[in-house]
Amino acid sequence: MGSNQKGKIIVSKDGPYLVSGRIPLDEKIIIADEQGHPYLWQDGEKYPDQENYALCRCGHSEKKPFCSGKHIEVNFDGAETDSGEDFIERAEKTVGPELDLLDAEELCSGAGFCHRHGGTWENTEKSDDPECKKLAIEQSCNCPSGRLVACEKSGQKIEPEFEPSISVTEHKKLKVRGALWVKGKVEIESGGGKKYEVRNRVTLCRCGQSNNKPFCDGTHIHDSNSKLK
Repeated sequence: MGSNQKGKIIVSKDGPYLVSGRIPLDEKIIIADEQGHPYLWQDGEKYPDQENYALCRCGHSEKKPFCSGKHIEVNFDGAETDSGEDFIERAEKTVGPELDLLDAEELCSGAGFCHRHGGTWENTEKSDDPECKKLAIEQSCNCPSGRLVACEKSGQKIEPEFEPSISVTEHKKLKVRGALWVKGKVEIESGGGKKYEVRNRVTLCRCGQSNNKPFCDGTHIHDSNSKLK
């Protein structure tokens, strides 16, 4: 599970994400359609480049997305509870005529791109229709956590191309701060030295309430501390 990509994230014990290797940090905003279904990522703020920085993991920082040391004051319990299984071991497969879909539901961060036009699963099952196939691929590639991965019938995974980077996500329709979207095969390691599977896209919890730490499980959607002011 090693990686030759630049940069690294260490999940510190009961503390912040320690980011090294000059990984670019920006903001991405979820845009919804008239029915309220997310369909587009919009660029937001770009943060100044830094060789090393610490990102809030407890949800209480006064300097979001950066750590302010508040985790000490609130006695944050950041115990990592994710199973550590590789994606393929978690995923269920939906088989379609022209496309298959791998779905590791426990990695869902609640971004909601999968709900438009019948949903990614239905579009996969109807993938002999070119428009449904296109939608299924678009929706799965917009899934920030990589819960959903579309595959060609050959088994080849269809992935967006990302450079190593981290995006602070926001859902303006729901008025909540979302997960930290880690892209481009950045290595993530626990404070104890455990290395998680290196993937093209994952989402890390930043509200402090996920039941699947360090990964996001969508709890921020209902967390009052995640509401945008």
